[in-house]
Amino acid sequence: MHIYFSGIGGVGLGPLAQMALDAGHKVVGSDMAAGLTTDELGALGIQVRVGKQDGTFLRHTHEATPIDLFVYTAALPVDHPELIAARELGIRSVKRDGLLRQLIQDSDQKLIAVAGTHGKTTTTGMLVWVFRELGIPVSYSVGSQLSFGPSGHFDPSAQYFIYECDEFDRNFLQFHPAISVIVSVDYDHPDTYPTETEYKSAFRQFIRQSKASILWQTDADYIDTRDPVAWCLQKDEVLPIKLAGEHNRRNATLVMKAFERMGVGENKELRDVINHFPGTIRRFERLADNLYSDYGHHPTEIAATLQMARELCDHVVLIYQPHQNIRQHEIHDQYVDEIFKDADDIYWLPTYLSREDPALEILTPKQLTAQLAPTKLHLAEFDETLWSEITRHRNAGHLVLCMGAGSIDGWVRAKLES
Repeated sequence: MHIYFSGIGGVGLGPLAQMALDAGHKVVGSDMAAGLTTDELGALGIQVRVGKQDGTFLRHTHEATPIDLFVYTAALPVDHPELIAARELGIRSVKRDGLLRQLIQDSDQKLIAVAGTHGKTTTTGMLVWVFRELGIPVSYSVGSQLSFGPSGHFDPSAQYFIYECDEFDRNFLQFHPAISVIVSVDYDHPDTYPTETEYKSAFRQFIRQSKASILWQTDADYIDTRDPVAWCLQKDEVLPIKLAGEHNRRNATLVMKAFERMGVGENKELRDVINHFPGTIRRFERLADNLYSDYGHHPTEIAATLQMARELCDHVVLIYQPHQNIRQHEIHDQYVDEIFKDADDIYWLPTYLSREDPALEILTPKQLTAQLAPTKLHLAEFDETLWSEITRHRNAGHLVLCMGAGSIDGWVRAKLES
């Protein structure tokens, strides 16, 4: 199959392009700018056109060797010239998940899908880590960079395909897993699911589409499922795993149970491997002494990550950037003192805006923090004052945790390099 990737240098499509190449397909693509990923793909022999994506390169490529599939990201606008060209040429077009589904089906590999509101990336990373450490061939796709390998890999000899299955845009409903691991469920993505009822219903459907599912009883109760394929764990079944953070130990327990379901590995061997899990990028990632970055942007994630930080240090400082105004309208009443109990100081930044409803009022930091005790709260901006405060806390031996799915991580990294 001849596959064209529009935006081939992106964090999602770049690894997928390499996976398609590994699966034996002919791959070509384009991107607006060159970068590490486009260079790496070029070194593999993949033709990458960098620069203006006006559809000309796609048309010329199709004329020379007909393109069978056009792959693009959800971020590509509907009037993008390459998407229009593909449509006019009659080329079948799919988003990232459409190609992944086809790779899995064509290879007849068994899908282990990790779903849930929180903890998907870390749990997917744990599964990949264990397979690799046990020396078992595996294909996989993770929604973030791994510290121990590429974020995507296709092995034609593998029996299993591990995939971080996102509920956004109802993507996870395209799949029918052999095993689904559901890590934690809270209402999210109001732009896809206008009501909590719809969100819960989507997870019930995902479980029905799975041959087997593993989840915590509390999550099964929340989404109101009694499906016979669901293996529900009780809260006292968390295994004694030596990882920081209660949520990490819960996720690792799900991983252990998934391997038990597959009949792969011995209990002690699996636990030893998981105890040495190095983590993933942007999930409580250590950037420097006393400075960590985390992708969390939901109250449940905030509380869980602060609890883990408290296990490591007795003075925790949170720098928090909310994500999406539309999401803040749904969760602002959950910003209460109990969520932030493990933070000694909170520096609250303006919300990062993305995929917004222009009719919604943009909630200010003052509005979002109205229920928090003022004694440890500081309203902040991305400026030298904030960086001076971060430096002061780090020098005092405090653990500084920078959280958010927006621009905060890039800002902190740039400051460290300057």
